Amino acid sequence: MSGGARYLVTGGAGFIGSHLCDRLIGAGHRVICLDNGLTGREQNIRHLLSRPDFDWLKQDVTAPFDVPVDAIYHLACPASPLQYQRDPVATTRTAVLGTLNALELARTRQVPVLIASTSEIYGDPAVNPQPEAYWGHVNPIGPRACYDEGKRCAETLTFDYHRQYGVAVKVVRIFNTYGPRIHLDDGRVVSNFIRQALTGAPITLFGAGAQTRSFCYVDDLVEGLIRMMATPPACTGPVNLGNPEEVSIRALAEHIRHCTGSRAPLVNDPLPQDDPQRRKPDITLAQRLLNWAPTVPLAEGLPVTIADLREQLCPNHSDSVC
Repeated sequence: MSGGARYLVTGGAGFIGSHLCDRLIGAGHRVICLDNGLTGREQNIRHLLSRPDFDWLKQDVTAPFDVPVDAIYHLACPASPLQYQRDPVATTRTAVLGTLNALELARTRQVPVLIASTSEIYGDPAVNPQPEAYWGHVNPIGPRACYDEGKRCAETLTFDYHRQYGVAVKVVRIFNTYGPRIHLDDGRVVSNFIRQALTGAPITLFGAGAQTRSFCYVDDLVEGLIRMMATPPACTGPVNLGNPEEVSIRALAEHIRHCTGSRAPLVNDPLPQDDPQRRKPDITLAQRLLNWAPTVPLAEGLPVTIADLREQLCPNHSDSVC
């Protein structure tokens, strides 16, 4: 898409969304950020608020919206178990109605829409690594289902809008992402471990910590989103975006202890229900279609993330833990 385009970014005040807004504006585009501030934060976009090429439309994505745009990035939805289990009904409404509204805007304006789906649609996978052709292993009535099944329904709506109305759609399945602006109390494993390490609290492992995840630095993820949007209309996805390096939760905890110089003990809590035991993306399709693969290793991305969370924890650096 040529320079000077108008982009709508739903969830644009969130962790990933705010980085995407930065990239788009840096490339000379205009951005409309739609975010109700529930999990997104004004401080993530404060540096953009005075710019003439940025607007914040502060509303809930579940309410219909109509703005003149050239393309849509739909990222709005609580994304961590702590966030989405706080109000599971609202999470399902956001995943389904929010996507429906984004698709309806794309249909009426005849513009492309990129839908941010998730690796959680694979559930607790019986296949490792997870390719896009894998249909998943999800508990439809469990405590994680509001998000898992909400996103699965969002994908269903997306491809039905494509088939029925000819909407230009692109679906990406995002695996664990970390980096600056991730919320201190986000509830996901990277922010949890860093906060615990910085404060000297015990670092909590669920089970023995043998379960695995893959961790993609936010700049790499945003690059993947932009490349996906730039693909020809026939490239609908879904496409996995994530780091194919599989890391055990215990190894992550040890790495964060080392990076922070923490002596916090590791403690074991019971595994939550339906917690996936393995998570690793097959990114063959992203490599082929987008010429994309992560470039920032955990050893490089973690120190930057730790510094940002340290600033969130002690903005004036007056607390002893800083």
